[in-house]
Amino acid sequence: MNSMDATLQAQLNLRREEHLYRTRLNVASGCSSTLSVEGRSLINFCSNDYLGLASHPDISLALKQAADLYGTGSGASHLVSGHSVVHQKLEEQLAQYTGRPRALLFSTGYMANMGVINALVGRRDLVLQDQLNHASLLDGGRLSQADFKRYKHVDMASLEQRLEQSSAERKLIVSDGVFSMDGNLAPLSEISTLAKKHNAWLMVDDAHGVGVLGPQGGGLVEQLGMNLKQVPVLVGTLGKSFGTFGAFVAGSEALIETLIQFSRSYIYTTALPPAVAAATLASLKIVRQESWRRDKLVQLVTRFRRGAEQIGLQLGGSNTPIQPVLINNDAKVMQVGQSLRDAGFLVGAIRPPTVPVGTGRLRITFSADHSEEQVDQLVAALDSLNLRAAI
Repeated sequence: MNSMDATLQAQLNLRREEHLYRTRLNVASGCSSTLSVEGRSLINFCSNDYLGLASHPDISLALKQAADLYGTGSGASHLVSGHSVVHQKLEEQLAQYTGRPRALLFSTGYMANMGVINALVGRRDLVLQDQLNHASLLDGGRLSQADFKRYKHVDMASLEQRLEQSSAERKLIVSDGVFSMDGNLAPLSEISTLAKKHNAWLMVDDAHGVGVLGPQGGGLVEQLGMNLKQVPVLVGTLGKSFGTFGAFVAGSEALIETLIQFSRSYIYTTALPPAVAAATLASLKIVRQESWRRDKLVQLVTRFRRGAEQIGLQLGGSNTPIQPVLINNDAKVMQVGQSLRDAGFLVGAIRPPTVPVGTGRLRITFSADHSEEQVDQLVAALDSLNLRAAI
């Protein structure tokens, strides 16, 4: 074994010893409430397909029809020849959906967050982020070359202290809308008030809120009735509630033009396939019109929390489709996850570095595609593991 491989293998061995080694599942079916894994049918409680649209026949049909018209790839970046009329229509529809002048498509949510932060700030600027922001936001802050600092989770005193300590001319506050591992909501109204007080800009990544929250699924910003001045930079994903792929940024004319001119992760990558954009147009229509999907999610989450509390599980303070069950033991959580899989359930077993050391948890996520019976079956399976004694 050469020196590089020997060094890397030692690092891998250590990760395994620390119970942090990650493995991939080979899924032999489309995303739905049940998955085929290694010849077994498992009830799927770990996807982000919140509205149950990832296998919707109308969206699949739109994808197929657009592939016949436009092919399977865009062939170039948006600024060369990859920007299709379908991309343009989707951007216009997303702008209307979010109530903003313009929207811009990105190939992934990770690229959107990296690209926005690095286009807006640089040397001698300040980026302030919630401690529990998604990795894409944190990496964007680190790579921006700005002064990058984190404030305590949803702690407004900590945020204001950081703002008061800075003399930077440009200050960017960045927060998730719905936090991906806890399912709780950012106090956006309070953050916006501090941003205005300290002449800072606010960027919100509402990847887990768009589609789920708000009367039309416009996300946490819509639910709170906040406008463009209060939240000038809004990021959303298309690979979760929308059931397709990609991401978008919505904001002012000046913001979107700035991203087109300066966002490297937008400029220097191939555009989404037009067929995916066409599928997302079909999805967007369903997201806006079929509010019963959001209503059903609320019912399922309420049912689960009631059952989980009755059997003594330690839950987080979330009312979103992301429901953490705290195990607080990074090795134990993997054993629990495997036991649930043996019982026919696929549930996220989350360990560091995704969450802080010692806060291992099950990350249970719900979809409008789930039934009440499946939720009850999950609660019964959790009860059989006697997790009350493990907490």
